[in-house]
Amino acid sequence: MQRKQPSAATLLKRCADWNAKYPIGTEVEYHPVIGEPEHRVRLTRSAAAVLSGHTAVVWLEDERGCVALDACVPVKKE
Repeated sequence: MQRKQPSAATLLKRCADWNAKYPIGTEVEYHPVIGEPEHRVRLTRSAAAVLSGHTAVVWLEDERGCVALDACVPVKKE
């Protein structure tokens, strides 16, 4: 079954919520392939934004393109 595309309002709210909680420079763990065990840890280098009206994304240091927020988990600091 195909996943339903979130509305523009939902995507914008997701980005606003992310940006309110996680400033630029937040350390995140992300999976280059969602669902696969390989992961990387990087710092965010931008605020979250909606890419081309269809995906909430953020740009990370040392990565060429943007990364879907669905693939990112902020690293908890002790």
